[in-house]
Amino acid sequence: MTAVQLNAMNRELWQGIGSLADDESMMARLTRYVKRLIKEKEDTALVSKADFFRSLDEGEEQYRQGRTHTISTPQQLQDFLNSL
Repeated sequence: MTAVQLNAMNRELWQGIGSLADDESMMARLTRYVKRLIKEKEDTALVSKADFFRSLDEGEEQYRQGRTHTISTPQQLQDFLNSL
């Protein structure tokens, strides 16, 4: 998204909020919706690059120590993934 598009979107958002500011019930609905959006974003957040590489290092260390999982069926894979 370009800076011009971002500025236009920000302006539109603030204008919309301004038009709702005098209606308490609409502001309450907007606040609840924003909270849901924030929770959704947190729920779908990706693992940071540092956390990803740390988990790889931990997995490599466990492999060297002989702590591994052997998965031979799709059901075992599903059970393992569900346990994570």
